[in-house]
Amino acid sequence: MAELISVIVATYNREDALDAVLRGLSRQIDRDFEVLVADDGSGPATAQVIAAWAARRAFPLAHVRHEDQGFRLAEIRNRAIAKCLGSLCIFLDGDCIPRPDFVAAHRRLAEPGWFVAGNRILLGQALTARILNEHLEPELWGRRTWLAWRLRGEVNRIAPLAALPLGPLRRLGPTAWRSARGTNLAIRRDDLARVDGFDATFNGWGREDSDIMVRLIRAGTRRKDGRFATTVLHLWHPEFDRSRLAENERMLADVIGGARVRAVRGLSALTA
Repeated sequence: MAELISVIVATYNREDALDAVLRGLSRQIDRDFEVLVADDGSGPATAQVIAAWAARRAFPLAHVRHEDQGFRLAEIRNRAIAKCLGSLCIFLDGDCIPRPDFVAAHRRLAEPGWFVAGNRILLGQALTARILNEHLEPELWGRRTWLAWRLRGEVNRIAPLAALPLGPLRRLGPTAWRSARGTNLAIRRDDLARVDGFDATFNGWGREDSDIMVRLIRAGTRRKDGRFATTVLHLWHPEFDRSRLAENERMLADVIGGARVRAVRGLSALTA
């Protein structure tokens, strides 16, 4: 039996985008996965979308939620990790639609001692509105459709949609964390335990994903490049409140300049 993968989808009050992401997950060619929606305090509409997908039984689905006390992405991800059953966790944002080979590609790239940082293409505001309002299915589009939207300026790039067997080239940046983001990130469960998960002292938008990657690398886990294999379709959204960004960057600088591996308030804080 194949290793179970846990896909952890972070969301907050964007039920239309979440519905599209769950639709993309329902089309995966690799079926040995579960989904945990890590809900950072959304209202009832999000719960309704999750309940509707749970009733379809397209995949095992759980709703992990805490109360809305501001942007607490690191903590809600930890709460989902604590409840998941998989030995590999894929972290996916709730506005990033996966294509049908997304889980299969992450399974193929996964190996002990490495985390995989995937990438994304950014969709414009007008294209995003059409996808959500008209229930379009971009995860199934072919090259001609993507090229047409690229020529209209509604997609920032299309090259990452190609599938390339890069082999050993994926290991050329084992300590390069700055270009990686948590929107599409796969980490083995034992590596998450080693660093005690995400650090919930990072509140507000920004740098909680950089923090965990710095600590993973310090603990001996290396970065593997998931480009041209795991690309997701990132729907447009307004810019998040960045009022906490300067403080989060200061905290990240302290981590980079120190020797700490474990989170200040991580997975273990949930059971303390």
